[in-house]
Amino acid sequence: MKELYLKYKEVIMYLIFGVLTTVVNIVVYYIMADMLHIHYMVSNVVAWFLSVLFAYVTNRTYVFESKSQDIMKEMISFFGARLATGVMDMGFMWIFVGLHILPDFIAKVISNVFVIIANYVLSKLVVFKGE
Repeated sequence: MKELYLKYKEVIMYLIFGVLTTVVNIVVYYIMADMLHIHYMVSNVVAWFLSVLFAYVTNRTYVFESKSQDIMKEMISFFGARLATGVMDMGFMWIFVGLHILPDFIAKVISNVFVIIANYVLSKLVVFKGE
């Protein structure tokens, strides 16, 4: 069992922290949009920003165990990659909620599945590429 964990540690840790990042994103969105009645797009931007902050710290520390000394370059790269998937998330929300195809909460959950996959690929291949 330990061998399997060590072999797939990065993916396991990414999934754990990806789920936690998603929880941060969805909870912040829910509080702002449904409880505070703030516009869904504003709520989505704030939820994105706070979840990216959480994701950077956890991905750097626990998932990819980055040893990079150039934290600023790494952070800019991380936020740039997350900005790209944030735009994807906003587009998904605009299409599916703005055009009344799906309820906002369902659209948010579905969008997060695609965002998590894209974030892993970008983090692995662009941001934390094994310095």
